[in-house]
Amino acid sequence: MKSANAAMVAPPVDPKAGAIAFDGRTMGTTYRVTIVATDSSRVAPAARAAGRGLSRVDSLMSNWTTRSEVARLNALPAGRASVVEPQTARVLATAFAVGAESEGAFDITVEPLVRAWGFLGGKPHVPRPGEADSAFAKVGWRNVAFDASSRKFTKQIAGARIDLGGIAKGHGVDAAAESLLARGIHHALVDVSGNMRALGRPAPSTGSDTWRIGVRDPRDRRPYFARLGLQDGEGVSTSAKYEQFVAADGVTYGHIIDPRTGFPAAGLIAVTVFAPNATLADAWSTALFVLGPDGAKQKARSLPDVHAILVAEGRNGPDVVWVESSLRDRFELSSEAAGDFTVEYFE
Repeated sequence: MKSANAAMVAPPVDPKAGAIAFDGRTMGTTYRVTIVATDSSRVAPAARAAGRGLSRVDSLMSNWTTRSEVARLNALPAGRASVVEPQTARVLATAFAVGAESEGAFDITVEPLVRAWGFLGGKPHVPRPGEADSAFAKVGWRNVAFDASSRKFTKQIAGARIDLGGIAKGHGVDAAAESLLARGIHHALVDVSGNMRALGRPAPSTGSDTWRIGVRDPRDRRPYFARLGLQDGEGVSTSAKYEQFVAADGVTYGHIIDPRTGFPAAGLIAVTVFAPNATLADAWSTALFVLGPDGAKQKARSLPDVHAILVAEGRNGPDVVWVESSLRDRFELSSEAAGDFTVEYFE
């Protein structure tokens, strides 16, 4: 049986400290940096620096602008190597590692398919067969090369493009958290649209040693269907169909594309992952979603530092929530959601 991550050691919390929130926008969504402190003016510069860290990641990895480093890499001709920024290199190295370990379920070269389905730079739609086939031919991790030691990225074929949307928000959260630590902030929570990283403990008034977070209801019947404690240093991310989707001929297609088939992933409606940092949580929530119920359970069991919650659509009844046993002591189904979900544990 896997054990949940042990909490890191952080300095004691000032008993007079409260939760001070700083909000902003980044990566096409909102963020919140919650710092446990007694004086908002003293921690405001650190919060602003964390926001700048998020903006820096966005400027490097966005697919929604022609000025980002990702856009520059996508514009490269085949065969021409380019040295990437150190921060981008770290994300690429993690992306390729998760891609290999997930046997291609996580693949940043999926961009042509995401664009063909209209989830990037267009209106979501089911692509024409020829359009889908053309995009699928450009997808595959062998179509790009990255050398971590030299930080050199190369496209192997014309038309190959990368999309870091399945990992960049998590990395932005980590960058913001590391910025806070560098400025002496040891108790905080960074949240970018549900991608989170915890530092230390919440305010003493909460009466909790861990940050209590909600797991969003994938059907939006209520804000959250369950709650768990997020430990010091730990990251969490959720991948689900509710973010973007297209409905056609009675079928709802989510925005998470299976790079192995060319079609939106099916079998799960939400995956929440707890990991040693937000970057890994973001990548693995996407990978497990693509793998589907059985594949996700098998893969989660094999990853000692990754802990998963999988939600599948119930057939003529409540949706099924599979909770990895390492999270049993932390998972709490909301009482108002009890009739809509059946909880099962796996290990």
